[in-house]
Amino acid sequence: MKIVFATNNQHKLDEIREILGPRFEVLSLNDIGCHEDIPEDHDTLEENSRQKAEYVFNRYGYDCFADDTGLEVDALGGAPGVHSARYAEGTDHDSEANMRKLLQELGENNNRNARFRTVITLLRKSPDPQCHVFEGIVNGHIAREKSGTEGFGYDPIFVPEGYDQSFAELGTDIKNEISHRARATRKLVEFLRSEKG
Repeated sequence: MKIVFATNNQHKLDEIREILGPRFEVLSLNDIGCHEDIPEDHDTLEENSRQKAEYVFNRYGYDCFADDTGLEVDALGGAPGVHSARYAEGTDHDSEANMRKLLQELGENNNRNARFRTVITLLRKSPDPQCHVFEGIVNGHIAREKSGTEGFGYDPIFVPEGYDQSFAELGTDIKNEISHRARATRKLVEFLRSEKG
């Protein structure tokens, strides 16, 4: 099955392709010739996810899914949330700057509870236009300092519930089993497989 994942983030693509397996040919935005900067200007993960999927679906005509992910920290009122990729002022996907800011904002606060949340919106054209939404959440806490070299984004400072190592220490195999994106993607895959019969 051929389907577009509305991203050019190689880390996300690799992760999704590994989770989906060989039954699905996952195309990136580059693969379909989409080089525009797709807007993400809403206040929720759900709205941003749908906005990206609709952009590709309406302009390129492919069955498509898009995700939006946020790190939600209790002590920061759910921040950085929808602004996770651009949390540090004047940056765009600068993981080091984002982590520095987050650790500074938390300071010595002992409430370090946090969760990663991914929302995936799937748009399909057959037999009738359909929209489906899948959510994945992994709870955990923010470490006091970075550790590990695997993964990307906030992985070096996020320790998932039930583990004593960060996502960046656990490695991609374990992360792909338990992560927020893995959980949302499994729901997507189960749906697609059930639709295929």
